[in-house]
Amino acid sequence: MANGKKEKQKPRKIGQTTVEKKPLIDPRYKNFINTVIVVIVLLIFFIINNTRNEPEKGPYPPYYKKDLQNP
Repeated sequence: MANGKKEKQKPRKIGQTTVEKKPLIDPRYKNFINTVIVVIVLLIFFIINNTRNEPEKGPYPPYYKKDLQNP
């Protein structure tokens, strides 16, 4: 203030310290990681669905002939 310029006074922050939160996943890789997780889950469901052997349920349609089908 001695040289004639006004200096802005910063408000004092007593007891108010801000801590930056570090994200768990780097934002650059977040979409890639989410995509990989979804693909893995879908792959697990696909494998589970196609490896179970369940007997066929319900009656066959009236036009179905078991002799014509090749196993």
